[in-house]
This record gives sequence, C-alpha cells and structure tokens, in this order.
Amino acid sequence: MAFLQEWAVQFKTYNRNIRLAILANILTQIGLGAFMIVYNFYIRELGLSQNVNGEIIALTSLATALILVPAGVLSDRVGRKKVMAVGVFIGGIILTVRSLVEMESFLLSAGFATGISLAFFQVSIIPWLAENSGPKQRIHLFSLHSAVMMAANVIGNLLGGGLTDFFSLFTSELLSIRYTLVVGSLFYFAAVLPILKMKEKAKPKREEKIKPNIKEFIRRNKIGFKVIGLFAVAQLIIGTGSGLVIPYLNLYFADRFDASTSVIGLIIALGQAATAVAMFIGPLVVKRIGEVRAVVTLQLLSLPFLLLTAFTTNILLASIGFLFRQALMNAGNPIQSSLMMSKVDDSVKGLANSVNQMVFQLGWAFMGPISTGIVLQYGSYWGYANVFTITAGLYLVGSLYFFIVFRSIKTDETE
Repeated sequence: MAFLQEWAVQFKTYNRNIRLAILANILTQIGLGAFMIVYNFYIRELGLSQNVNGEIIALTSLATALILVPAGVLSDRVGRKKVMAVGVFIGGIILTVRSLVEMESFLLSAGFATGISLAFFQVSIIPWLAENSGPKQRIHLFSLHSAVMMAANVIGNLLGGGLTDFFSLFTSELLSIRYTLVVGSLFYFAAVLPILKMKEKAKPKREEKIKPNIKEFIRRNKIGFKVIGLFAVAQLIIGTGSGLVIPYLNLYFADRFDASTSVIGLIIALGQAATAVAMFIGPLVVKRIGEVRAVVTLQLLSLPFLLLTAFTTNILLASIGFLFRQALMNAGNPIQSSLMMSKVDDSVKGLANSVNQMVFQLGWAFMGPISTGIVLQYGSYWGYANVFTITAGLYLVGSLYFFIVFRSIKTDETE
C-alpha cells in the first residue's frame, strides 16, 4: 500500500502538460505496437525475402539516427510542442501509406521516411517531461513514462496479433495484415490531438544585433557535452547488441517454434507488461543502491535469460527467458534518462536526448542486415543462437563500461 500511495502522490504532482504528454505517448505506442508486430509478416506475404525486412529496419534506424541531432537542435530552438505535433502528423500519414503500398523500392523509401518522422516525437518527449518537472519528480516520472510506453505497447501487440487473426476469418492473410496496419496507423495519428492541447512557454526573444557566440556556448556547457559523449558510447554498445535481436523477435518465435501471430503478439505483449512492472520498481532499487549501480545490476541480471532464449528449443522456456530479459534490461532506461537530464542544461537537453538516441539507432541500422544474414546462413536454431550470444557479449561490455565511467557521478537533488 505504501508503494501504491507513493506513486499516487507522485502522479498528483504532475501538471497538465505532463498528463497530455503521457496520453500522446500511449496513443503512439498502441499504434506502433499494433503496426510493428505484424509488419515483418506483411513483407513475407508480399512475397519479398527476409533480407528486405532487414533493409527496411536498417533504413528506418539510419534515418532516425541522421535526423535526431538536427531534430534535437530544432526542438531546443522552436519548441517541443511544434516539433512533436509535426512529427506525429507526418508519421501517421507515412504509416498509413506503408500499409497500402506493395512495391519494394517504395517500401524501402517509406521505411526511411518513417525513421525521420518518428525522431521528431521521441527526441522531444523526454526534454518536455524534464522541463515540466522538478529533479525530485524525475526518477518516478521517467519510470512512469517508460512503464506507460511499455503497457501501451502491450495493448498494441495484443491488438495487432488479435486483429490479424480476426480479419483472417473473413479475408486473405495479406488483407488481414493490411487492415491491422491501417488501424495501428490511425492510433498513431490520433496522438496529434493531446499534443495540440499542450501549453508551451514562449521562447525568449533573442537580440537580433547580437550574434550567438558558439565558443561561449560550448564553454558554458563543457561538462554537459562531456556527459553527453560518455552516455553516447554506452548507448552505441547497447544499441549495437539490441539491433541484432530486438527487431526480429517476432520472426524468432515464428521460425523456431512455428508460433501464430496471436501467440507471438501475446508473448511480446507479456514481455512489455513485465518491463512496465519492472520500471515501477526501478525507483526502489535506486533508493537502495544508487542510480548507476541500479542500471548496471538490472542489465547484468538480464544476461542469463537472454542466453536461455538463445539456446532453448522449448517455447515456454523461450518465453520466460524473453520475459525476464526484456524486463530487466529495459528497467534501467528511465534511470539513465533521469541521470542524463540532471547533468545537462535546459538549452542542450534536446541535443543530449537526440545524441543518446542517435547512436542507439546507428547500432540498429548497422546490425539489421548482419542479423538477417546470420540467420539465413545458419538457420533458425544456430542463426538466432549466434546473434543472441553476440548480443549478450555486447550487453556485458556496455554494462561494465557504464559502471566504470559513471560510478562516481552524483545527481542534483534541488534546482
């Protein structure tokens, strides 16, 4: 009861801007959850090779990586609300188009365009939450934000798998997947409404005669830039490992265990639900052992479960391994976000978040084609076993690096 009361008290302190941002996050994640859970199967139903899946994921991640820093700078300059609204509006249109087209070259181009549009929302949401909250709220707020994101993804995964099977009762497999993709696109598009209701403070007008002093700006934020760089290295290592495995989990369960879309949707949804629960526990772990140790401990605990998923031939054990790996590995993400936001000035929060996400997306972009190539060469058992094992090694290196670099860092309790 004390645990629930603590979260209830925290939620009551959040202003309307935060609550609207959470609602927008819910809608985008339901939409993406429903869309992404079946999109790999859409490519298959079109008769395209599995390599196309890897290429689309790589292009999406590459586009996001390329645009994240410019989007972060734009967010810092013109305002978070405008950037989020434009990104979601364009993203909803692009997802709808992707649901309807069949030409391979257009699918690849649309995947690249999706990566650009998604970046505008994801680069602005964390700084928006940070600017509308105080330091003592942020651990709980970022944990809630991530937990809600995962819970909404659960709903999207279940919706995607369930709708596809439902529509398949009345139409072909291809059309049933297409209808599900359109539904997911509409949910994503609906997130524009709460974003438009947000209230953002006007940016202070700059003196036209005074040119911005870049050298002075860099000097003032020297420590912040150093923190951004150190976080970027950690995210690049983790993102590289993640890009080998995470985009293809639905194909892993389909190829190794011949699971249906509903079963795959349920398994992945349960993984997201477990992650949401773990994120609520994150602040308690931080209180006991501190932010840095909490992140490293949670990540290291996930590794045995990743290896279990890699080598088991039992779908129940694979699901359990996936469930715990997903929850433990991702539970530290909001803690890292809070730690980073506490160490950089408001003027570079968008840049910090964009750099952090950019290097993570680069990992996905580079590893996508490599992962599908390994699976095609070694088959559904040793192919996935190899990529999961490589990922475990990269996660171990990333966790140890994070501990060594950030173990002495302290966050501010007051502003």
